[in-house]
Order: sequence, then structure tokens, then C-alpha cells
Amino acid sequence: MGVLIFLIIVVAVLVIVMLGMAIKVVKQFEKGVLFRFGRLVGPRSPGLRFIIPFVDVLHRVSLRIVTMPIQSQGIITRDNVSVDVSAVAYFRVVDAVKSVIAIENVHAAINQIAQTTLRKVVGQHTLDETLSETDRINLDIREILDIATVEWGVEVTLVELKDIQLPDSMKRAMARQAEAEREKRAKIINAQGESLAAAALGDASDIMMDHPLALQLRNLQSLVEIGVDKNTTVVFPAPLMSTIGELGSFLARESAAAGAAATPSLPLSPADRTTSGPEPVLNGAPIPV
Repeated sequence: MGVLIFLIIVVAVLVIVMLGMAIKVVKQFEKGVLFRFGRLVGPRSPGLRFIIPFVDVLHRVSLRIVTMPIQSQGIITRDNVSVDVSAVAYFRVVDAVKSVIAIENVHAAINQIAQTTLRKVVGQHTLDETLSETDRINLDIREILDIATVEWGVEVTLVELKDIQLPDSMKRAMARQAEAEREKRAKIINAQGESLAAAALGDASDIMMDHPLALQLRNLQSLVEIGVDKNTTVVFPAPLMSTIGELGSFLARESAAAGAAATPSLPLSPADRTTSGPEPVLNGAPIPV
């Protein structure tokens, strides 16, 4: 009787163990790949699945997007600048059967080919292109990875450059370049402002020449602006154009007066001498004129 009970217990334990080995659960984000005696039977959808113990082997493959960081790579750009570039790649399995049969370890393979592709693509660009055209570089890396991984049943959804480390000497050179570029822009803007101001002042002077009262109104406006600050000293600007005109008239009158004084007198006629007064005499004798 005791032996029979022992056998029943052993059989029950074996049945429980066999059931535990035969029952498999495939989660919603997974897909199963079933092998029987080493031969592919086919994929298994999510849910409760039964297999034959010691005969069937079920591989569960995750279909979720995997985030894989690409470690920093020392790269020499096309213009011979050494940079360290790191990136991140996002991929997912779209064909569970290929990901199990075509390659041994899909994650390790994608990591290695992503590093190689990163060095290859970045090395074909200059430093300025690497810093400014990251979107195009990301797209190039993704396209190359898609072509290489399509046979593995993997789709690369996104690749992004994460960090670009530059040498300290290159950072200083770029800082000097940026400073010089900003100084150039400042000088150009200043010159353009001077040109516009000169043109505006020329137009204003033409208007003031046509309308003399405009200068007087501008002087009054200057006085108003000076009076706002409550200064103790008030400057009265003289009308410059009228002052120049008066100075020119004064110089013209002085020149005319000087020319009249330097003109020699003409000899007098006898009729003029008779009416001009007594003749000059010297020692009692008349002086001929």
C-alpha cells in the first residue's frame, strides 16, 4: 500500500513537471518561434501555448522598440579634425523568424554595425557639416543600417547623434572665428548705418536750403530738448547759413572799398582847374598841375 501511494505521488509530480514544461505563455509584445527536433515549425502568436516537452523548443522574441546607445567613437573628419562622436539608435524586430534564424545575436550585431556605420558616415563629412547637418547624417546612417539589417528581420526606426566632443584647441579656434565673424557683422552694420544717416542728412540739408524757416524750427526743437534736462547753461544756436551769407556780404563790401581806394585820380582839365580853387604856390611861384 505504501509503495502504491509513493508511485502515485511520483507520477503526479512528473505530470505536474511535464505540464509546467509543456505550457508556455507568449506575452502580447512578444512572438514565439517554435522548433521541433531542430526544424522550424513556425511563429506563435501571443497567448497560452502548448509544446511537447523534450521535443519542441519555443523562442520568445520581443517586438518592442529597443533603445541602443552607440558608444563614443574616435573619428577623423574629411578635413582632418579628430572628434569623438556618440549616438543612439532605435530599432525593433519586424520578423521574429528571421531574427532567430538569420543571426545569432541581433542586438550585438546591430551594435557593432552601428558603430562601424557611424565612423564611416561621419568620416565622409567636414567638421562644419558634422556640426550643422546632423539631420542629413542621421538619415544616412539610418538608411545604411536599414539595408544591412533587413535580412535579419530588424527595422531601424531612428538614429540620432547624441554628443560631439571637439579638441580644446579646435574649440578655441572656433571661438575666435565666431568672434571675428560677429565683429565683421558689427562693422558692416555700422557702415550701413552711417551711409543711411549721411543720405538722410543730405536730404534734410536740401530741404532746409529750400525752406530757411526749417532751420529755425530745428533750432527751437534743440532748445526744447536742452530744456528738458534742466540745464543751467542754455546754448542758442546761431543760424549758420545766414551767418555765412552775412559774412560773404561783408567781405564783398570790404573788397569793393579797398578797390576804390587803390584807383589813381585823373588829371584835371583847365575848366576844372579854374573852378577848383586857387592854384598851389611854392615860394611865391605857381606850381604847374
